[in-house]
Amino acid sequence: MMMAYGWPRLFPLSASSRQFVIYLKVLEDLLLVVTKSEIEIWSFAQHRIKLGHCVREASSLDKEGPNAFAVWKADGKSLAVITAGFFFSVYEIAISGKKLADANHAVDLLHFKCGFNTRLSQRVTALTSDDASILLGLSDGSLAVMSWTGEEVGNVKLRGGFVPLVGILPLSVENGNLEASGLGVVQLETSTVLQMLVVVFMDGRVLQCSIDRRSPADIKPEKWASIFDAVCTSIGQQLQLLAVGSRRGTVELLNLADNLSHIRTISLLDWGYSVEDTGSVASMSWTPDNSSLAVGWKNRGISVWSVSGCRLMCSIRQGSVSNAFSPASSGVDASRHEPLANGAAHLAWGPHGFSLIAAGPRNVKGLLEFSFAKSSLKRCVSGSSHILDVLYGEDRLLLVEFDEEDELKLRHLMIPKTYISEGWPVRHVAINEDGSYLAIAGKQGVILYDVLMKRWRVFGDITQERQIRCFQLIWLDKIIVLLNYREATDSYELSLYPRFHLDESSLLCRKMLPGNPITMDIWQQYILVAFAPFDLRIFRVTMDGNVTPFKVPVVQLDTVRELSIVSVKRAPVALQLVPPQRSPESSQQPGRCVVLRNDGELSILDLDKGSERSLATGIERYWLTSGNAHIKGLAEEISWWAYGHQGMQVWYPSSLSADKTSQLDPEIGFDREVYPLALCPSAGVLVGVSQRLSVSTCSEMPCFEPIPQAETILPCLLHHLLQRNKQDEALQLAKLSARNPHFSHSLEWLLFRVFDGAIFRQNPKSNLEVSTKKTSLLEQVCELIRNFPEYPDVVVSVARKTDGRHWPLLFAAAGDSTKLFEECFERKSYHTATCYILVIAKLEGPSVSQRGALRLLQATLDEFMYELAGELVQFLLRIGREYENSDKELGRSNSNTLTTFFLRLPSSTRRASLSETDLLTSTVRKILEDHAGGLMSRRALSDLVAFVKETQFNLTKFLQAERDKSARLDDFASALRSMSEKLCMDVLQNRLDAEFLLAHMCTVGFREWIVVLSTLLRRVELLVEIFRGDVRLWQAYSRTLKSHRDFVEYQDLLVELESSLA
Repeated sequence: MMMAYGWPRLFPLSASSRQFVIYLKVLEDLLLVVTKSEIEIWSFAQHRIKLGHCVREASSLDKEGPNAFAVWKADGKSLAVITAGFFFSVYEIAISGKKLADANHAVDLLHFKCGFNTRLSQRVTALTSDDASILLGLSDGSLAVMSWTGEEVGNVKLRGGFVPLVGILPLSVENGNLEASGLGVVQLETSTVLQMLVVVFMDGRVLQCSIDRRSPADIKPEKWASIFDAVCTSIGQQLQLLAVGSRRGTVELLNLADNLSHIRTISLLDWGYSVEDTGSVASMSWTPDNSSLAVGWKNRGISVWSVSGCRLMCSIRQGSVSNAFSPASSGVDASRHEPLANGAAHLAWGPHGFSLIAAGPRNVKGLLEFSFAKSSLKRCVSGSSHILDVLYGEDRLLLVEFDEEDELKLRHLMIPKTYISEGWPVRHVAINEDGSYLAIAGKQGVILYDVLMKRWRVFGDITQERQIRCFQLIWLDKIIVLLNYREATDSYELSLYPRFHLDESSLLCRKMLPGNPITMDIWQQYILVAFAPFDLRIFRVTMDGNVTPFKVPVVQLDTVRELSIVSVKRAPVALQLVPPQRSPESSQQPGRCVVLRNDGELSILDLDKGSERSLATGIERYWLTSGNAHIKGLAEEISWWAYGHQGMQVWYPSSLSADKTSQLDPEIGFDREVYPLALCPSAGVLVGVSQRLSVSTCSEMPCFEPIPQAETILPCLLHHLLQRNKQDEALQLAKLSARNPHFSHSLEWLLFRVFDGAIFRQNPKSNLEVSTKKTSLLEQVCELIRNFPEYPDVVVSVARKTDGRHWPLLFAAAGDSTKLFEECFERKSYHTATCYILVIAKLEGPSVSQRGALRLLQATLDEFMYELAGELVQFLLRIGREYENSDKELGRSNSNTLTTFFLRLPSSTRRASLSETDLLTSTVRKILEDHAGGLMSRRALSDLVAFVKETQFNLTKFLQAERDKSARLDDFASALRSMSEKLCMDVLQNRLDAEFLLAHMCTVGFREWIVVLSTLLRRVELLVEIFRGDVRLWQAYSRTLKSHRDFVEYQDLLVELESSLA
């Protein structure tokens, strides 16, 4: 899996080479770029260095035309070029004898020498090669075969005597032009490993042919692909996949091992981009390990996809789905807004898959290089809160971890230059059991990182470091186990080092291996190593003492089992020992292992019998949680997980003997732009990563940011345990997960899934009594959740997400809604209790809900929860209006049917509802008035304003009624002093509250309040208006402010008032 990070970098070409690129190829550590008139070859190692440059003369361009096609021989020593004038040349690439020193060592410069040049007699439309020959696609649909020395080997007529599959017209044209009929070749691609040639014709058809290494001209057509609008192809030979790009802008993945059967379609249509936005597919390129496919479009953008169809990277800006607004059609400089906004003509992955080189369809200043990080093939199951998983780039690690607020984040960790300068690039990463240590291996040596102390540990002797060529590494408690290649002896070995000291003097054990290893795994003291083609050895580690910084124990490796598997299946790429199910903590030797082969087949191998059972196909990643020492206390029934072509799949060890070994869980898994990385059972989540584009003013290009995301897995585990009547194990697992951040959401999701399933199974024609017989699982879930304080919240949250018609089914299992309401009321969980009011109204009737709502209204007012009180007021008044409207509608016409259940009440209830409505309204008004009176008496003015705004209380009418009661002010001095303490004018919200009150006091004409509030707010215009008509009031006001020390701050106000009144 590949994930882009950072800003795209410009890979500069020579000033004279800034023209249309016709060929782009990476071979080992070299990059070849062919333009219309020039050839450049670059070092594609740690440092980008131009090693060679060839420029055609102007006379040659005039005579032969610009370069049109090119192909690079697999050994890197020859380059074939065909010009637009159909001149055929082969260049020899050799060491020039000159050297150029880079940061670490000198590199050899290269030069180009034209071996021969000849003119072809036929029109060439495509070019490819293998080790022995060059294949030329011609405009008449045939192939010309030439050697690398320029000799013509033969000509192949693809249509002669070949009968295609049913539904495909034969390759023959009668009385017509072959080229005009679309039979010309537009692309050729070969795979020496698969001995295969794929031909794309002008009419969009794709033909698979077989080739013979010993006889280059022996090309036999075999199969047609069921695609009719193809423009290009790319062979993934490791996985035996064929990617076919179409004129529709889609990519079809075909299985070469299964008669070109269709696997999936890759497209941006689900993200809102059609062929009008992107154009047809222009180029494709598989990563070196075939785990990901890069796709470039003719008009706009590139993207990278996993084989399972997950979109890992996309350069097209999100939210711009219309071609009318795309940079290409707007006439602006598209490159300043998004990379490759005008399309991508050529794509090439770096030798290790850490870089993707892209060339646009027009004359360019240089190539764009995108940086990528990849995930380790070793599937990460984390039980700690340190490092959940690691993505690694060529010179850094991207750590997925939780921050202080238990939110996922991704942190870049740069490898020290002292190591990466010699060990570039990073090739292997391993996380220890608790996520506190990392082991990193590059081209040579090993380096360790202490996550807690943030310290690096390297070999002290550079000579020792250079002797280590790590093939794979893995942790065994405090020991790092290296699968190492010794160049001096041309053999592999197991080397065990303590994490406290990396040195040959502290080497714990070295074990020579008998063959070429493929992969390895560790469980407790057992090490499993697989050798080619498929031989297994299990070693047992015995230690005399513990590993400490001050003591090196005696360690011994003994072979305890050897097994040779004879199978026609593909080679394995990953193995994992399955601990004994009954005694995971014992030292019993494991008897099974899970095998993942390079074609995606996941199987379980019985190490005792040597038998293998297939579990699934098309798998990319898997996680086994059973038997992990860091998941202590969990039940035996722990799941196994896998991700692949069908999404997430789940197995349970006890069900492996059943016919149905796996189950697809569509509820578990991410969107198709989030790729799962690590399973964290202790947190109950599956961690994935997706790409986000961020724009900065400091760069013309956007920054690619991997963003971790989490998906809870606890509902799936609990669901399975309850289905198997393992209530005790489910409760134990739930209690262990109770402190996880998403625990409440997990319980809610579990109940919702089971409730939704019960609704689906319920027979709509049967009554509730019959239906509840099928809700035993629903009752078990409710019984499980009832053990946690979140139970009332979870139940009502599920109810709010479902149709009210199904609430009786839910609460038949969950319990009486009024009792749940009372429980929330007693715990003062008023928000949850408010949600239950609606449920009670539906299930128990309006009178019961009214009584509960009135109690809850009084309680929320006492707690100053005015927003919630406002919702309750609206609910109560709405019930009253619905009573009145229902009576009017029924009196007008009996044929009208309304959806509210109030209309289905008996007539006696409707007659009584009118008086009940008046009583309800009066009760609500009385509660609100009493509360407002208490606030006014205490002069809690800010609370009064908040109360009025949230409950829509009629403050004007209340003030008129309370003029001589709670709203009366006894004397000006005490009122001003009290209000200045309650309403500090230095706080903006207090000033706004005072303005709100002043407006209402002006409406009712409370002169005392107006004077006090205007003084607090220094509203001179209002005070002047009052005092001009009442001189005695002004004199009393002035005398009061001058005589009290507390009112010194208002002396400037007095001066301003005196000036205005004069």
